[in-house]
Amino acid sequence: MRTLSPAHQISSGTARPTVARMRRTRWQLTGLITAVTTVCLIVLGVVAAVIDARSRDQSVDDAVNRVATGVSRSITLDTDDVLDLSDVKSYDLANGETAVLVVGKGPDGKWSELFGHLRSWLPREDVASGIVDDAILAEDSIFRDGVDSQGRAVRLVAQPLFWEDSEVEAVVFAGTNPTTFDRDRALLVWGLIIGGLLLVLCSAVAAHWLSGRSMRQVTVMVDEQEKFLGDAAHELRTPLSTLRLVTEPRRRNPHEIERALIEARGLGDRMERVVSGLLARARMQSGTADMERVQLLLDQLTESVVEGFPHANVMIQTFPSVVVGDPGLLGLAIRNLLENAITHGAVNRGSPVEVHVADGRVSVRDHGPGLNPQLSSSPFERGVTAGRGSGIGLALVAWIAELHGGAATMEPAAGGGTIATLTLPPPPMSS
Repeated sequence: MRTLSPAHQISSGTARPTVARMRRTRWQLTGLITAVTTVCLIVLGVVAAVIDARSRDQSVDDAVNRVATGVSRSITLDTDDVLDLSDVKSYDLANGETAVLVVGKGPDGKWSELFGHLRSWLPREDVASGIVDDAILAEDSIFRDGVDSQGRAVRLVAQPLFWEDSEVEAVVFAGTNPTTFDRDRALLVWGLIIGGLLLVLCSAVAAHWLSGRSMRQVTVMVDEQEKFLGDAAHELRTPLSTLRLVTEPRRRNPHEIERALIEARGLGDRMERVVSGLLARARMQSGTADMERVQLLLDQLTESVVEGFPHANVMIQTFPSVVVGDPGLLGLAIRNLLENAITHGAVNRGSPVEVHVADGRVSVRDHGPGLNPQLSSSPFERGVTAGRGSGIGLALVAWIAELHGGAATMEPAAGGGTIATLTLPPPPMSS
């Protein structure tokens, strides 16, 4: 009865160590690329926000300074040392969206407010008087952040005016509430944050996909390498143990020595076939080797394989059958079918293993205990065994059949036992 080996049960439920390390490396690469992208976006976002803030602050200063300069040019001093603001009252900039205040100092040395537009947007009189003193002392325009009479934030400029040969002085205030600019700035910051998060997410997805794509072939090759090592260890353990027993030093008569040498040579041949088959599969699956395709006689190939079992009870019936394939691989597949039938048919020593070849099919029947119905759908799966070996021989048969475009099947035989069949497609018709 063929059952699932414990080794296969364990390996099928857990990831191979190297493959697991490759997966961890993939996640590490994804995390590293995402972290680098995040840091770069944060730096760029901060730089962009700082540059934008400075640009917006400069725009506010330019706007209020332009109004203050325009209003200053509209103020004149008449011959009686009296400030003339008639042009200011009709000046567009002095009556626009920017608050304007003109403060003058007459010959008597007293300061007074001469003109005001949107006065509530500017600081209170006591605060404004302090700014006036600072502007007169600086003899140049000064910019200040403050609060208006309602407690709202305001950005203003105070521009002093002087006339030669006159004690009359004036200061022009222009101010605006930067709330509008602050809203635009907040929109930019939120745009940078949301856009940065989306870019980080896209970067993580792209990094994970690209790292997985780049590692896929490597993972397959590593996985196949580990499978090869595991398969070789399973398949070679039994013959190596048997070889150690056969060649164990002890007193032997000539007949025992000769029989030991024959058994040792048979075990060596079996190990060679196992390694050759596993290497061929590993090389072809990794793309380092191609299958040989030649036209051959399947019946003659089967007969030559049967001759390699001189001590087995094998009955063969063949009919001429031409196929196209790799002689070495097909010979290995037929040999594995025979070894499986001989092994499982050994419970009935008197019953032969029957081989039939015709029409591109090689059928091998044993008279063993038969096929477990629960495993009849996957007898060629790696790890499905009868308790001896690892089932790699039949797995190689299925792989070789698939490689040639054929199929490998196994079904219960009438009267007991099983029939394993290797079916190959007919050769292409020559033109």
